[in-house]
Amino acid sequence: MSLQTVLQPYRLNDEIQLKNRLVMAPMTRNMANDDLSPTPAMADYYARRADAGLIITEGTIIRPDGRGYSHVPGIYTAAHIKGWQAVTEAVHARQGKIFLQIWHVGRVSHPSFLNGQLPLSASATTMTGKVARTKDLHYGTSREASLAEIHSLIASYATAAQNAMEAGFDGIELHGANGYLIDQFLHYHTNFREDEYGRTFRDKARFALEVVSACIAAIGATRVGLRLSPGAYLNEIVGDSRDAEVFQYLLQQLNEIQPAYVHTGNFDDSVQFSELGNQTMTEFIRHIYDGTVIASGGYTLERAAQGIDKGDFDLIAIGRPFIANPDLVERFKAHRPLLAYDASLLSTLW
Repeated sequence: MSLQTVLQPYRLNDEIQLKNRLVMAPMTRNMANDDLSPTPAMADYYARRADAGLIITEGTIIRPDGRGYSHVPGIYTAAHIKGWQAVTEAVHARQGKIFLQIWHVGRVSHPSFLNGQLPLSASATTMTGKVARTKDLHYGTSREASLAEIHSLIASYATAAQNAMEAGFDGIELHGANGYLIDQFLHYHTNFREDEYGRTFRDKARFALEVVSACIAAIGATRVGLRLSPGAYLNEIVGDSRDAEVFQYLLQQLNEIQPAYVHTGNFDDSVQFSELGNQTMTEFIRHIYDGTVIASGGYTLERAAQGIDKGDFDLIAIGRPFIANPDLVERFKAHRPLLAYDASLLSTLW
């Protein structure tokens, strides 16, 4: 095993060459303007990390009812596009590659973000607990999206993808993981619809596949990645033994569509999930999907290099260490120690 493995260039596809196999993982920073447009500080923040082979931005909402957190950026107005143009120009000036993660939170929201409306989801379900990064808001009940609303959502994802390309991004990542909207359609716990978007395991995968296909039709397959969490672990989604069949079918269909990559959405990729046959998420994905796989979730440089050498995955996404170390790639190259991550860094865009 050579630690240089992660520093080798990687050809993502015929249109995109990455200078190394290190990916800056998407991380919510809550630093956008009040109108949800990116700030100059965000451009500097991403540019300082442009030595990564690929930057995947923080989750960026596709339309107003997709919001569930304060001051997360959007990609649905002219001001949003203009703000993101400054970001992509800064990253490209340093020869970086950057994908925009596009996002609808679904039920993981609160009426206070939605002009008093209930959050949309695959089915009407209830979440408990305090809304993240708020003082006194608590989750409640979502409402089931109608067929007309589902078709509108699919179109909104495609429009967001087009807006991302107008803003100068190299591509987009669909956030289909971590219990947010696309993921809510994929799990039995949150999707008990009795129509073509939930009746069978194939139907539960339909929304995700139609979103992917719509974005590919809009901007091309080489520009569209997808993040998935086959194992249930976040935002109160409970695993079901039948979920594996949904994700197996989804990944098999993605083999035919061939997006740019599939990215594991997990904070700790050593965790094995009983509903996945006691496999980790990345193991489950790799055994089915034959395209580029990005692993993430608590990897050290040594473990990442070992996984790439063994063929367990192709690229490795790093999160919090990139917050503490804008020069992370140079530190790896020079064998310099990393600065420790501290939660206080979340209050800055250093």
